[in-house]
Amino acid sequence: MDAATLYLEERRQAILNRITEQGRASVAELSQALGVSEVTIRTDLQALAERKLIVRTHGGAIPASDGRHDIALAMRRQKQVQEKGRIGQAAAALVADGDAIFVDSSSTALTLLPHLKNRRQLTIITNSLAVAQEMQDTPTVKVVMPGGTLHNDTASVIGTEGLKLLQKYNIQKGFFGAHGLTLAEGLTDVDADEADVKRELVAMCRQSIALLDATKWGQVGLASFARPRDINLIITDADAPEEMLAQIGQLSIEIIVV
Repeated sequence: MDAATLYLEERRQAILNRITEQGRASVAELSQALGVSEVTIRTDLQALAERKLIVRTHGGAIPASDGRHDIALAMRRQKQVQEKGRIGQAAAALVADGDAIFVDSSSTALTLLPHLKNRRQLTIITNSLAVAQEMQDTPTVKVVMPGGTLHNDTASVIGTEGLKLLQKYNIQKGFFGAHGLTLAEGLTDVDADEADVKRELVAMCRQSIALLDATKWGQVGLASFARPRDINLIITDADAPEEMLAQIGQLSIEIIVV
């Protein structure tokens, strides 16, 4: 093994050790600690992920052996990454300083967050632990979480009883991911309890915005949480099926394709 290969393996072992010890690590953090570019770190993380030693997350990685709720969420965040990123950026552009918004626990909704950190007097209402963690270093953003029971698969707090806390808020916009969208069932989720919470939140929001990559069109989950007439806007990517886009458009639902 030559020196370059040895250093490569040593660096990747150092990355693995750091992720294992800390429970997670970001690309920026690893780049600074090891004195290499973020591009190099991403290549290293991909190699470790292919060997099933870590799980890639948005902006970093966590241990593959970690049984915490982060694993299921991390796996979802690895799918349709570029498409979800564009959807999140377009969604964030709709949020103004001083707004109160709801952001659900979907992997697509989480892509809004990096673009909201420069907002002022923003209130984010969420049942997602990942949203709360992402925004905890942003003092200009207030995060409100209703109570409930922790669901490990979605890293979310579920329970309709805690939603009474939210009645005092004027929620301008709600950003909702979904397992799928059809004309008959509307927006659906694979978890009935999660759908119960989303259904009530849709009713509380002045504007309900669905964030759907192309793979969600035509899919049906276990429980519906929003009828087509409850949806004000859909943000999706350019691979969304044209026939369904036309059908939804006839219902006077605004569609943004990114």
